[in-house]
Amino acid sequence: MKKLRIGVVGVGYLGKFHAEKYARMDNVELVGVVDINPSQVESVAKEVRSRAYLDYKDLIGKVDAVSIAVPTSAHFAVSRDFLKNNVDVLIEKPMTKSLEEADELIRISEAGDRIIQVGQLERFNPGVVASKQFVENPMFIESHRLSIYKERCTDVSVVLDLMIHDIDIILNFVKSEIKNIHASGVPVISGQVDIANARLEFENGCVANVTASRISTKNERKIRFFQSDAYISLDFATHEITLIRKTEKSRDGLIPGMEINRLCFTRGDALEEELKAFVESVSRRQTPEVSGRVGRRALKIALRIMDQIHTENTRAKV
Repeated sequence: MKKLRIGVVGVGYLGKFHAEKYARMDNVELVGVVDINPSQVESVAKEVRSRAYLDYKDLIGKVDAVSIAVPTSAHFAVSRDFLKNNVDVLIEKPMTKSLEEADELIRISEAGDRIIQVGQLERFNPGVVASKQFVENPMFIESHRLSIYKERCTDVSVVLDLMIHDIDIILNFVKSEIKNIHASGVPVISGQVDIANARLEFENGCVANVTASRISTKNERKIRFFQSDAYISLDFATHEITLIRKTEKSRDGLIPGMEINRLCFTRGDALEEELKAFVESVSRRQTPEVSGRVGRRALKIALRIMDQIHTENTRAKV
């Protein structure tokens, strides 16, 4: 079977992991890695036994697909050049910095029958995958995604950096359009919004309260789903799902008429699963789970949240 020719554009912190995982796949030929930092790209190329390039355009004509892990501001230009040259792309989140850019990439990809997959990594988290069997028509959702400060992530707000993961998860579980958004947030260290909260109100009555911070003293990632017959709590750090649901078996216990189960999910490699899914989509010419249109949907909500935060913060200064 012919191997899929893949390149990685941007081999900083995250892109380096992309390159390492592609290099270990039997059905992939890692043609080259690209970065504007000569010492970094040479180091990564040597480690993964591939070729180093300083200009991403040097990969055009040599690859079938690429992972794009450059700063968000460059996502559009780099992705556009590959798509126009018949190369499928996996774009790290957020997809682009504006909806106009996202729409143009989707237009180019659909016109040329190219694949866009957006790097919403948590879709492939074993905990999220395991929760699908329990979550059905949630009416209240609460998520907390708190992170210790990392300077490398501050080219965008915490909404586009961290909260967008939970936005995507929530949109995937709630099959309804958003009616209202109420949001607040403040910059603390970076000059961008570093801590934010959003209340998402859906047409079907569901409400999601979403908090993200990158100035926490600890890492915490939790999401809770409340529905008519159950409460499901997912803790990404402890790899545990707490499931509380109605039962007819007993009226005894901590909560009468409810049974409590604690389930552990396997510590998987979400990035590896994401990249394998991309390779399969490209090989089979099938639409990925997190397509360009799906990535755009999460981006749209994240940008609406940011618009509201900026409006409120500007009003507060007057």
